[in-house]
Amino acid sequence: MAEARHLIATLERFDDDGFSVACVAGVTAAEAARRLEAVPAHDVDIEELIEDPWADDDVSMAVVGVTEVPGGCVVVQSWGYDAARNGVIERLSVGAVCYALYANPKSGDQGAVARGGTIEEWDTHPGGGIVSADEPTEDILTTYLYHDEAVAYCFAGAGLRPTAPRSISRQADMWLRLPQHLL
Repeated sequence: MAEARHLIATLERFDDDGFSVACVAGVTAAEAARRLEAVPAHDVDIEELIEDPWADDDVSMAVVGVTEVPGGCVVVQSWGYDAARNGVIERLSVGAVCYALYANPKSGDQGAVARGGTIEEWDTHPGGGIVSADEPTEDILTTYLYHDEAVAYCFAGAGLRPTAPRSISRQADMWLRLPQHLL
Protein backbone atom coordinates (compact mmCIF):
# COMPACT_ATOMS: atom_id res chain seq x y z
CA MET A 1 0.00 0.00 0.00
CA ALA A 2 2.85 2.39 0.85
CA GLU A 3 4.49 1.69 -2.52
CA ALA A 4 1.25 2.59 -4.34
CA ARG A 5 0.96 5.87 -2.44
CA HIS A 6 4.60 6.69 -3.17
CA LEU A 7 4.27 5.88 -6.88
CA ILE A 8 1.08 7.90 -7.30
CA ALA A 9 2.60 10.89 -5.49
CA THR A 10 5.83 10.66 -7.50
CA LEU A 11 4.09 10.60 -10.86
CA GLU A 12 1.66 13.33 -9.84
CA ARG A 13 -1.73 13.59 -11.50
CA PHE A 14 -1.41 13.23 -15.26
CA ASP A 15 -4.78 14.33 -16.59
CA ASP A 16 -3.96 14.91 -20.24
CA ASP A 17 -5.62 12.74 -22.84
CA GLY A 18 -4.26 11.65 -26.18
CA PHE A 19 -0.90 10.37 -24.88
CA SER A 20 0.56 6.88 -24.78
CA VAL A 21 3.08 5.21 -22.52
CA ALA A 22 4.84 1.84 -22.40
CA CYS A 23 6.54 0.78 -19.17
CA VAL A 24 9.12 -1.97 -19.64
CA ALA A 25 10.81 -3.96 -16.89
CA GLY A 26 14.56 -4.55 -16.97
CA VAL A 27 15.23 -2.79 -20.28
CA THR A 28 17.51 0.23 -20.70
CA ALA A 29 16.71 3.14 -22.98
CA ALA A 30 19.50 2.07 -25.35
CA GLU A 31 18.14 -1.48 -25.47
CA ALA A 32 14.62 -0.15 -26.12
CA ALA A 33 15.96 1.85 -29.07
CA ARG A 34 17.70 -1.25 -30.43
CA ARG A 35 14.60 -3.44 -30.04
CA LEU A 36 12.46 -0.85 -31.79
CA GLU A 37 15.03 -0.33 -34.56
CA ALA A 38 14.61 3.37 -33.78
CA VAL A 39 17.09 6.09 -34.61
CA PRO A 40 17.78 9.34 -32.75
CA ALA A 41 15.41 12.11 -33.81
CA HIS A 42 18.24 14.64 -34.17
CA ASP A 43 16.61 16.15 -37.23
CA VAL A 44 13.46 17.07 -35.28
CA ASP A 45 13.07 20.25 -33.24
CA ILE A 46 11.56 18.59 -30.17
CA GLU A 47 10.46 21.86 -28.56
CA GLU A 48 8.53 22.78 -31.73
CA LEU A 49 7.09 19.28 -31.93
CA ILE A 50 5.84 19.40 -28.33
CA GLU A 51 4.37 22.85 -28.88
CA ASP A 52 2.52 21.85 -32.06
CA PRO A 53 2.63 18.09 -32.70
CA TRP A 54 0.13 18.32 -35.55
CA ALA A 55 2.17 20.69 -37.71
CA ASP A 56 3.57 17.65 -39.51
CA ASP A 57 1.82 14.33 -38.77
CA ASP A 58 4.45 12.35 -40.69
CA VAL A 59 7.09 13.53 -38.23
CA SER A 60 5.10 13.69 -35.00
CA MET A 61 3.62 10.21 -35.17
CA ALA A 62 7.04 8.64 -35.63
CA VAL A 63 8.73 10.32 -32.64
CA VAL A 64 8.70 8.91 -29.09
CA GLY A 65 10.61 9.76 -25.94
CA VAL A 66 12.50 7.13 -23.94
CA THR A 67 13.62 7.55 -20.33
CA GLU A 68 15.35 5.16 -17.96
CA VAL A 69 13.87 4.82 -14.49
CA PRO A 70 14.74 2.43 -11.66
CA GLY A 71 13.53 -0.98 -12.80
CA GLY A 72 13.50 -0.38 -16.57
CA CYS A 73 12.45 2.30 -19.01
CA VAL A 74 9.47 4.29 -20.20
CA VAL A 75 8.52 5.00 -23.81
CA VAL A 76 6.12 7.92 -24.13
CA GLN A 77 4.36 9.90 -26.82
CA SER A 78 2.57 12.93 -25.40
CA TRP A 79 0.43 13.52 -28.48
CA GLY A 80 -0.50 10.09 -29.85
CA TYR A 81 -0.87 6.35 -29.42
CA ASP A 82 2.33 5.06 -31.00
CA ALA A 83 4.09 4.20 -27.72
CA ALA A 84 1.29 1.69 -27.06
CA ARG A 85 1.08 0.13 -30.54
CA ASN A 86 1.10 -3.67 -30.76
CA GLY A 87 4.40 -3.87 -32.64
CA VAL A 88 6.09 -1.51 -30.20
CA ILE A 89 5.05 -3.31 -27.03
CA GLU A 90 5.66 -6.76 -28.51
CA ARG A 91 9.26 -5.83 -29.37
CA LEU A 92 9.84 -4.11 -26.04
CA SER A 93 8.55 -7.09 -24.04
CA VAL A 94 10.89 -9.75 -25.43
CA GLY A 95 12.33 -11.34 -22.28
CA ALA A 96 10.45 -8.78 -20.20
CA VAL A 97 7.02 -7.46 -19.29
CA CYS A 98 5.52 -4.31 -20.74
CA TYR A 99 2.44 -2.48 -19.49
CA ALA A 100 1.14 0.03 -22.00
CA LEU A 101 -1.60 2.63 -22.07
CA TYR A 102 -3.23 4.92 -24.59
CA ALA A 103 -5.27 7.66 -22.92
CA ASN A 104 -7.87 7.83 -25.67
CA PRO A 105 -9.71 11.16 -25.49
CA LYS A 106 -12.80 9.58 -27.07
CA SER A 107 -13.20 6.36 -25.13
CA GLY A 108 -10.95 6.48 -22.06
CA ASP A 109 -7.85 4.59 -21.06
CA GLN A 110 -6.98 1.56 -23.16
CA GLY A 111 -4.32 -0.73 -21.75
CA ALA A 112 -2.33 -3.73 -22.85
CA VAL A 113 0.13 -6.14 -21.27
CA ALA A 114 2.82 -7.89 -23.30
CA ARG A 115 5.19 -10.53 -22.00
CA GLY A 116 7.91 -12.37 -23.85
CA GLY A 117 7.09 -10.66 -27.15
CA THR A 118 3.39 -11.61 -27.02
CA ILE A 119 0.39 -9.51 -26.07
CA GLU A 120 -1.33 -11.26 -23.18
CA GLU A 121 -4.03 -8.71 -22.39
CA TRP A 122 -5.60 -6.16 -24.69
CA ASP A 123 -8.16 -3.38 -24.26
CA THR A 124 -7.83 -3.44 -20.51
CA HIS A 125 -8.79 -0.48 -18.34
CA PRO A 126 -5.73 0.17 -16.16
CA GLY A 127 -6.73 1.77 -12.88
CA GLY A 128 -10.35 1.57 -13.97
CA GLY A 129 -11.59 -0.34 -10.97
CA ILE A 130 -13.18 -3.10 -13.04
CA VAL A 131 -12.56 -6.53 -11.52
CA SER A 132 -14.38 -9.81 -11.28
CA ALA A 133 -14.62 -12.10 -8.27
CA ASP A 134 -12.65 -14.86 -10.03
CA GLU A 135 -9.51 -12.72 -10.44
CA PRO A 136 -6.51 -13.40 -8.21
CA THR A 137 -6.56 -11.50 -4.92
CA GLU A 138 -3.37 -9.64 -5.86
CA ASP A 139 -4.99 -8.31 -9.05
CA ILE A 140 -8.04 -7.13 -7.15
CA LEU A 141 -5.85 -5.33 -4.60
CA THR A 142 -3.73 -3.72 -7.33
CA THR A 143 -6.85 -2.46 -9.11
CA TYR A 144 -8.10 -1.00 -5.83
CA LEU A 145 -4.78 0.66 -4.98
CA TYR A 146 -4.43 2.27 -8.40
CA HIS A 147 -8.08 3.21 -8.96
CA ASP A 148 -8.22 6.19 -11.36
CA GLU A 149 -4.40 6.16 -11.62
CA ALA A 150 -3.84 4.47 -14.98
CA VAL A 151 -0.27 5.69 -15.48
CA ALA A 152 0.80 4.61 -11.98
CA TYR A 153 -0.91 1.25 -12.57
CA CYS A 154 1.27 0.68 -15.66
CA PHE A 155 4.46 1.68 -13.82
CA ALA A 156 3.57 -0.64 -10.93
CA GLY A 157 2.68 -3.53 -13.24
CA ALA A 158 6.09 -3.35 -14.88
CA GLY A 159 7.85 -2.90 -11.53
CA LEU A 160 9.19 0.56 -12.36
CA ARG A 161 10.03 2.88 -9.49
CA PRO A 162 10.53 6.43 -10.80
CA THR A 163 11.87 9.09 -8.46
CA ALA A 164 10.28 11.98 -10.37
CA PRO A 165 7.58 12.51 -13.03
CA ARG A 166 10.25 13.35 -15.63
CA SER A 167 9.66 10.21 -17.72
CA ILE A 168 6.12 11.31 -18.60
CA SER A 169 6.60 15.08 -18.55
CA ARG A 170 8.13 15.67 -22.00
CA GLN A 171 11.69 15.57 -20.68
CA ALA A 172 12.84 12.26 -22.13
CA ASP A 173 16.43 11.01 -21.92
CA MET A 174 16.33 10.57 -25.69
CA TRP A 175 13.93 11.20 -28.53
CA LEU A 176 13.68 8.51 -31.17
CA ARG A 177 12.16 8.11 -34.59
CA LEU A 178 10.33 4.80 -34.98
CA PRO A 179 10.71 2.88 -38.26
CA GLN A 180 7.79 3.05 -40.66
CA HIS A 181 6.93 -0.66 -40.30
CA LEU A 182 5.99 -0.10 -36.63
CA LEU A 183 3.57 2.72 -37.42
